[in-house]
Amino acid sequence: MPGLLLTELTLSQFRSHERARLVLDGRPVAVFGPNGAGKTNLLEAVSLLSPGRGLRRAAAEDLARAPGRLGWKVAAVLSWPGSGHEIETWAMPGGNRQVRLDGKAATQVALARIARVLWLVPSMDRLWIEGAEGRRRFLDRIALSFEPGHAEATLAYEKAMRERNRLLKDEVRDPHWFGALEAQMAEAGAVLGANRRAALLRLEAAQAEAETAFPRATLALAGPEGSDPADAGALAGALSAGRERDMAAGRTLAGPHRADLGAVFDAKGIEARHCSTGEQKALLIALILANARALAQDFGAPPLLLLDEIAAHLDAGRRAALYDEISALKAQAFMTGTGAELFAGLGARAQYLEVRETDGTSQIERMDGLCPRSA
Repeated sequence: MPGLLLTELTLSQFRSHERARLVLDGRPVAVFGPNGAGKTNLLEAVSLLSPGRGLRRAAAEDLARAPGRLGWKVAAVLSWPGSGHEIETWAMPGGNRQVRLDGKAATQVALARIARVLWLVPSMDRLWIEGAEGRRRFLDRIALSFEPGHAEATLAYEKAMRERNRLLKDEVRDPHWFGALEAQMAEAGAVLGANRRAALLRLEAAQAEAETAFPRATLALAGPEGSDPADAGALAGALSAGRERDMAAGRTLAGPHRADLGAVFDAKGIEARHCSTGEQKALLIALILANARALAQDFGAPPLLLLDEIAAHLDAGRRAALYDEISALKAQAFMTGTGAELFAGLGARAQYLEVRETDGTSQIERMDGLCPRSA
Protein backbone atom coordinates (compact mmCIF):
# COMPACT_ATOMS: atom_id res chain seq x y z
CA MET A 1 0.00 0.00 0.00
CA PRO A 2 1.32 3.49 -0.79
CA GLY A 3 2.31 5.27 2.36
CA LEU A 4 2.49 8.81 3.56
CA LEU A 5 3.52 10.89 0.56
CA LEU A 6 4.92 14.37 0.36
CA THR A 7 3.49 15.60 -2.93
CA GLU A 8 4.27 19.32 -2.74
CA LEU A 9 6.97 21.23 -0.88
CA THR A 10 7.57 24.99 -0.96
CA LEU A 11 10.45 26.79 0.77
CA SER A 12 10.56 30.54 1.27
CA GLN A 13 13.68 32.27 2.63
CA PHE A 14 14.76 28.99 4.23
CA ARG A 15 18.50 28.60 4.83
CA SER A 16 20.21 28.84 1.41
CA HIS A 17 16.93 28.50 -0.50
CA GLU A 18 15.41 31.84 -1.44
CA ARG A 19 12.37 30.14 -2.93
CA ALA A 20 11.83 26.60 -4.17
CA ARG A 21 8.76 24.58 -5.09
CA LEU A 22 8.80 20.84 -5.68
CA VAL A 23 6.05 18.59 -7.02
CA LEU A 24 6.78 14.96 -6.16
CA ASP A 25 5.21 11.69 -7.30
CA GLY A 26 5.82 9.53 -4.22
CA ARG A 27 8.92 7.69 -5.39
CA PRO A 28 12.13 7.90 -3.35
CA VAL A 29 13.98 11.13 -4.03
CA ALA A 30 17.73 11.18 -4.72
CA VAL A 31 19.20 14.62 -4.09
CA PHE A 32 22.73 15.15 -5.37
CA GLY A 33 25.18 17.99 -5.74
CA PRO A 34 28.44 19.34 -4.30
CA ASN A 35 29.01 19.88 -0.61
CA GLY A 36 27.53 23.17 0.56
CA ALA A 37 25.00 23.38 -2.26
CA GLY A 38 21.97 23.12 0.06
CA LYS A 39 21.03 19.43 -0.05
CA THR A 40 20.79 18.99 3.72
CA ASN A 41 18.82 22.23 3.98
CA LEU A 42 16.14 20.63 1.82
CA LEU A 43 15.94 17.60 4.11
CA GLU A 44 15.89 19.87 7.15
CA ALA A 45 12.80 21.61 5.76
CA VAL A 46 11.03 18.25 5.44
CA SER A 47 12.04 17.33 9.01
CA LEU A 48 10.10 20.37 10.25
CA LEU A 49 6.88 18.65 9.21
CA SER A 50 7.27 16.80 12.52
CA PRO A 51 7.52 18.21 16.07
CA GLY A 52 10.72 19.63 17.43
CA ARG A 53 13.68 21.55 16.07
CA GLY A 54 14.35 19.41 13.03
CA LEU A 55 17.26 17.22 12.10
CA ARG A 56 19.85 19.87 13.00
CA ARG A 57 18.10 20.93 16.23
CA ALA A 58 18.43 24.55 15.12
CA ALA A 59 16.74 27.51 16.76
CA ALA A 60 13.90 28.99 14.69
CA GLU A 61 15.81 32.21 14.06
CA ASP A 62 18.77 30.30 12.59
CA LEU A 63 16.64 28.81 9.81
CA ALA A 64 16.07 32.15 8.08
CA ARG A 65 18.04 32.97 4.97
CA ALA A 66 21.00 35.30 5.49
CA PRO A 67 21.64 38.13 4.99
CA GLY A 68 18.50 39.85 6.12
CA ARG A 69 16.91 37.04 8.14
CA LEU A 70 13.42 38.28 7.33
CA GLY A 71 11.76 35.09 8.49
CA TRP A 72 11.17 31.77 6.78
CA LYS A 73 8.34 29.45 5.79
CA VAL A 74 7.92 25.80 4.77
CA ALA A 75 4.65 24.65 3.22
CA ALA A 76 3.76 21.10 2.26
CA VAL A 77 0.97 18.86 1.04
CA LEU A 78 0.98 15.42 2.65
CA SER A 79 -1.19 12.69 1.22
CA TRP A 80 -2.38 9.50 2.85
CA PRO A 81 -4.45 6.87 1.07
CA GLY A 82 -7.89 8.50 0.96
CA SER A 83 -6.91 11.72 2.75
CA GLY A 84 -4.45 14.58 2.83
CA HIS A 85 -3.27 17.56 4.84
CA GLU A 86 -1.76 20.95 4.16
CA ILE A 87 0.96 21.95 6.60
CA GLU A 88 2.59 25.34 6.99
CA THR A 89 5.29 26.16 9.50
CA TRP A 90 7.22 29.41 9.80
CA ALA A 91 8.90 31.90 12.07
CA MET A 92 9.21 35.66 11.88
CA PRO A 93 12.32 37.51 13.12
CA GLY A 94 12.59 37.14 16.88
CA GLY A 95 9.52 34.91 17.03
CA ASN A 96 8.88 31.27 17.82
CA ARG A 97 8.04 28.63 15.27
CA GLN A 98 4.35 28.60 14.27
CA VAL A 99 2.27 25.81 12.72
CA ARG A 100 -0.89 25.84 10.65
CA LEU A 101 -2.64 22.58 9.77
CA ASP A 102 -5.30 22.60 7.05
CA GLY A 103 -5.61 26.35 7.40
CA LYS A 104 -6.00 26.39 11.20
CA ALA A 105 -3.46 27.22 13.91
CA ALA A 106 -2.05 24.06 15.47
CA THR A 107 0.59 22.89 17.91
CA GLN A 108 3.76 21.07 16.98
CA VAL A 109 2.46 18.06 18.89
CA ALA A 110 -0.42 17.91 16.38
CA LEU A 111 2.14 17.27 13.64
CA ALA A 112 3.14 14.00 15.31
CA ARG A 113 -0.36 12.70 14.67
CA ILE A 114 -0.17 13.60 10.99
CA ALA A 115 3.41 13.05 9.84
CA ARG A 116 5.79 10.33 10.94
CA VAL A 117 9.26 11.42 9.85
CA LEU A 118 12.46 9.48 10.58
CA TRP A 119 15.97 10.67 9.79
CA LEU A 120 19.58 9.68 9.79
CA VAL A 121 22.25 12.37 9.45
CA PRO A 122 26.08 12.21 9.46
CA SER A 123 26.35 13.62 12.98
CA MET A 124 24.58 10.48 14.20
CA ASP A 125 27.41 8.30 12.87
CA ARG A 126 29.15 8.91 16.21
CA LEU A 127 26.03 8.04 18.20
CA TRP A 128 27.52 4.94 19.81
CA ILE A 129 30.79 6.55 20.92
CA GLU A 130 29.66 9.93 22.22
CA GLY A 131 27.60 10.94 25.26
CA ALA A 132 24.33 9.41 26.42
CA GLU A 133 22.31 12.53 25.57
CA GLY A 134 22.45 11.85 21.83
CA ARG A 135 21.40 8.21 22.26
CA ARG A 136 18.58 9.25 24.59
CA ARG A 137 17.38 11.78 22.02
CA PHE A 138 17.60 9.11 19.30
CA LEU A 139 15.49 6.72 21.37
CA ASP A 140 12.96 9.43 22.20
CA ARG A 141 12.48 10.21 18.50
CA ILE A 142 11.71 6.53 17.95
CA ALA A 143 9.30 6.46 20.90
CA LEU A 144 7.63 9.62 19.58
CA SER A 145 7.11 7.98 16.19
CA PHE A 146 5.02 5.27 17.88
CA GLU A 147 3.35 7.43 20.53
CA PRO A 148 2.78 11.15 19.73
CA GLY A 149 1.94 11.79 23.41
CA HIS A 150 5.59 11.09 24.21
CA ALA A 151 6.38 14.71 23.35
CA GLU A 152 3.92 16.04 25.92
CA ALA A 153 5.29 13.72 28.61
CA THR A 154 8.83 14.86 27.80
CA LEU A 155 7.88 18.53 28.09
CA ALA A 156 6.02 17.96 31.36
CA TYR A 157 8.94 16.03 32.87
CA GLU A 158 11.54 18.59 31.81
CA LYS A 159 9.49 21.53 33.06
CA ALA A 160 9.01 19.98 36.51
CA MET A 161 12.68 18.98 36.67
CA ARG A 162 13.83 22.52 35.86
CA GLU A 163 11.74 23.81 38.75
CA ARG A 164 13.10 21.14 41.08
CA ASN A 165 16.67 21.96 40.04
CA ARG A 166 16.01 25.62 40.79
CA LEU A 167 14.93 24.69 44.32
CA LEU A 168 18.03 22.55 44.71
CA LYS A 169 20.39 25.34 43.63
CA ASP A 170 18.63 27.83 45.90
CA GLU A 171 18.82 25.27 48.75
CA VAL A 172 15.09 25.51 49.39
CA ARG A 173 14.03 22.72 51.74
CA ASP A 174 10.25 23.01 51.70
CA PRO A 175 9.02 19.39 51.45
CA HIS A 176 5.65 20.44 50.02
CA TRP A 177 7.22 22.17 47.03
CA PHE A 178 9.52 19.24 46.42
CA GLY A 179 6.69 16.75 46.85
CA ALA A 180 4.48 18.49 44.30
CA LEU A 181 7.24 18.72 41.68
CA GLU A 182 8.42 15.17 42.29
CA ALA A 183 4.87 13.89 41.81
CA GLN A 184 4.72 15.64 38.42
CA MET A 185 8.12 14.26 37.46
CA ALA A 186 7.14 10.77 38.57
CA GLU A 187 3.91 10.77 36.58
CA ALA A 188 5.52 12.05 33.37
CA GLY A 189 8.69 10.00 33.92
CA ALA A 190 6.73 6.77 34.18
CA VAL A 191 5.16 7.52 30.80
CA LEU A 192 8.58 8.24 29.30
CA GLY A 193 9.98 4.97 30.59
CA ALA A 194 7.00 2.94 29.40
CA ASN A 195 7.13 4.51 25.94
CA ARG A 196 10.87 3.87 25.63
CA ARG A 197 10.55 0.23 26.67
CA ALA A 198 7.64 -0.27 24.27
CA ALA A 199 9.68 1.28 21.45
CA LEU A 200 12.57 -1.11 22.09
CA LEU A 201 10.21 -4.09 22.00
CA ARG A 202 8.78 -2.89 18.68
CA LEU A 203 12.27 -2.52 17.21
CA GLU A 204 13.29 -5.99 18.37
CA ALA A 205 10.17 -7.52 16.83
CA ALA A 206 10.65 -5.63 13.55
CA GLN A 207 14.28 -6.74 13.34
CA ALA A 208 13.37 -10.37 14.02
CA GLU A 209 10.77 -10.42 11.25
CA ALA A 210 13.06 -8.98 8.59
CA GLU A 211 15.47 -10.60 6.18
CA THR A 212 17.95 -7.83 5.68
CA ALA A 213 21.53 -7.19 4.62
CA PHE A 214 21.94 -4.98 7.65
CA PRO A 215 23.05 -6.27 11.06
CA ARG A 216 20.71 -6.97 13.93
CA ALA A 217 21.19 -5.32 17.32
CA THR A 218 20.08 -6.26 20.81
CA LEU A 219 18.88 -3.09 22.53
CA ALA A 220 18.38 -2.24 26.19
CA LEU A 221 17.89 0.75 28.45
CA ALA A 222 20.98 1.45 30.51
CA GLY A 223 22.20 4.20 32.81
CA PRO A 224 22.73 4.89 36.51
CA GLU A 225 20.38 3.59 39.20
CA GLY A 226 16.96 5.22 38.97
CA SER A 227 17.22 6.09 35.27
CA ASP A 228 14.53 3.53 34.35
CA PRO A 229 12.18 3.23 37.36
CA ALA A 230 9.58 0.50 37.39
CA ASP A 231 6.67 2.90 37.93
CA ALA A 232 5.71 6.38 39.11
CA GLY A 233 5.86 5.33 42.76
CA ALA A 234 9.41 4.06 42.43
CA LEU A 235 10.55 7.27 40.77
CA ALA A 236 8.81 9.47 43.34
CA GLY A 237 10.50 7.49 46.12
CA ALA A 238 13.93 7.76 44.47
CA LEU A 239 13.54 11.52 44.03
CA SER A 240 12.42 12.01 47.62
CA ALA A 241 15.23 9.86 49.02
CA GLY A 242 17.83 11.67 46.91
CA ARG A 243 17.04 15.28 47.86
CA GLU A 244 20.09 15.81 50.05
CA ARG A 245 22.43 14.24 47.51
CA ASP A 246 20.83 16.24 44.70
CA MET A 247 21.08 19.46 46.68
CA ALA A 248 24.81 18.90 47.12
CA ALA A 249 25.12 18.37 43.36
CA GLY A 250 22.76 21.21 42.48
CA ARG A 251 20.78 19.02 40.08
CA THR A 252 18.57 15.94 39.86
CA LEU A 253 20.67 12.78 39.65
CA ALA A 254 17.96 10.13 39.30
CA GLY A 255 15.28 9.74 36.67
CA PRO A 256 14.72 8.96 32.97
CA HIS A 257 16.80 12.01 31.96
CA ARG A 258 19.83 9.90 32.96
CA ALA A 259 18.87 6.88 30.86
CA ASP A 260 21.09 5.56 28.08
CA LEU A 261 20.52 3.30 25.07
CA GLY A 262 22.70 0.21 24.98
CA ALA A 263 23.23 -1.80 21.78
CA VAL A 264 25.06 -5.04 21.00
CA PHE A 265 25.96 -6.14 17.47
CA ASP A 266 24.35 -9.61 17.53
CA ALA A 267 26.51 -11.30 14.90
CA LYS A 268 29.71 -10.53 16.79
CA GLY A 269 28.39 -10.24 20.33
CA ILE A 270 30.15 -6.92 20.91
CA GLU A 271 28.86 -3.55 22.01
CA ALA A 272 28.12 -1.05 19.27
CA ARG A 273 30.72 1.37 20.63
CA HIS A 274 33.44 -1.19 19.89
CA CYS A 275 32.32 -1.83 16.30
CA SER A 276 34.01 -0.40 13.23
CA THR A 277 32.76 2.86 11.72
CA GLY A 278 31.04 0.96 8.91
CA GLU A 279 29.39 -1.47 11.32
CA GLN A 280 28.14 1.38 13.50
CA LYS A 281 26.60 3.06 10.45
CA ALA A 282 25.01 -0.21 9.35
CA LEU A 283 23.52 -0.70 12.83
CA LEU A 284 21.95 2.77 12.69
CA ILE A 285 20.46 2.08 9.28
CA ALA A 286 19.11 -1.25 10.54
CA LEU A 287 17.33 0.51 13.43
CA ILE A 288 15.85 3.20 11.16
CA LEU A 289 14.58 0.50 8.79
CA ALA A 290 13.15 -1.49 11.72
CA ASN A 291 11.42 1.66 13.00
CA ALA A 292 9.93 2.27 9.55
CA ARG A 293 8.86 -1.35 9.21
CA ALA A 294 7.11 -1.31 12.59
CA LEU A 295 5.31 1.96 11.77
CA ALA A 296 4.16 0.50 8.47
CA GLN A 297 2.63 -2.42 10.40
CA ASP A 298 0.90 -0.05 12.83
CA PHE A 299 -0.49 2.46 10.37
CA GLY A 300 -0.64 0.58 7.10
CA ALA A 301 1.92 2.91 5.60
CA PRO A 302 5.61 3.67 6.17
CA PRO A 303 6.91 7.05 7.39
CA LEU A 304 8.90 9.61 5.43
CA LEU A 305 12.62 8.81 5.59
CA LEU A 306 15.35 11.46 5.50
CA LEU A 307 18.76 9.90 4.87
CA ASP A 308 21.49 12.52 4.62
CA GLU A 309 24.77 11.45 2.98
CA ILE A 310 23.52 7.90 3.35
CA ALA A 311 26.11 6.41 1.00
CA ALA A 312 28.99 7.34 3.32
CA HIS A 313 30.69 4.23 4.78
CA LEU A 314 28.51 1.90 2.65
CA ASP A 315 29.96 -0.20 -0.14
CA ALA A 316 28.07 -0.65 -3.42
CA GLY A 317 26.48 -3.92 -2.33
CA ARG A 318 25.08 -2.53 0.89
CA ARG A 319 23.87 0.62 -0.89
CA ALA A 320 21.97 -1.56 -3.34
CA ALA A 321 20.50 -3.56 -0.45
CA LEU A 322 19.36 -0.34 1.23
CA TYR A 323 17.63 0.86 -1.93
CA ASP A 324 15.90 -2.52 -2.31
CA GLU A 325 14.63 -2.32 1.28
CA ILE A 326 13.32 1.21 0.81
CA SER A 327 11.52 0.14 -2.36
CA ALA A 328 10.08 -2.95 -0.65
CA LEU A 329 8.78 -0.73 2.16
CA LYS A 330 7.23 1.59 -0.45
CA ALA A 331 8.69 4.43 1.60
CA GLN A 332 9.25 7.91 0.24
CA ALA A 333 12.87 8.38 1.22
CA PHE A 334 14.82 11.58 0.63
CA MET A 335 18.49 10.70 0.22
CA THR A 336 21.46 12.98 -0.40
CA GLY A 337 24.87 12.38 -1.91
CA THR A 338 27.53 14.24 -3.82
CA GLY A 339 26.96 12.45 -7.14
CA ALA A 340 24.13 10.80 -9.05
CA GLU A 341 26.23 7.65 -9.49
CA LEU A 342 25.78 6.88 -5.77
CA PHE A 343 22.13 6.15 -6.49
CA ALA A 344 22.68 3.90 -9.50
CA GLY A 345 21.05 1.00 -7.65
CA LEU A 346 17.73 2.86 -7.60
CA GLY A 347 17.50 3.40 -11.34
CA ALA A 348 14.02 4.42 -12.47
CA ARG A 349 12.56 3.67 -9.03
CA ALA A 350 13.52 7.20 -7.87
CA GLN A 351 13.15 10.85 -8.75
CA TYR A 352 16.36 12.83 -9.05
CA LEU A 353 17.04 16.40 -7.94
CA GLU A 354 20.30 18.22 -8.59
CA VAL A 355 21.12 21.03 -6.18
CA ARG A 356 23.58 23.76 -7.13
CA GLU A 357 24.71 26.88 -5.30
CA THR A 358 25.19 30.21 -7.06
CA ASP A 359 26.19 33.36 -5.17
CA GLY A 360 24.95 31.89 -1.90
CA THR A 361 21.57 30.80 -3.27
CA SER A 362 20.55 27.18 -3.82
CA GLN A 363 18.95 26.15 -7.08
CA ILE A 364 17.07 22.84 -7.48
CA GLU A 365 16.65 21.17 -10.86
CA ARG A 366 14.53 18.09 -11.49
CA MET A 367 16.41 15.53 -13.55
CA ASP A 368 13.50 13.67 -15.13
CA GLY A 369 14.44 10.47 -16.85
CA LEU A 370 17.87 10.28 -15.24
CA CYS A 371 19.18 6.75 -14.76
CA PRO A 372 22.62 7.23 -13.22
CA ARG A 373 25.42 4.82 -13.99
CA SER A 374 27.88 3.51 -11.46
CA ALA A 375 31.21 5.28 -11.34
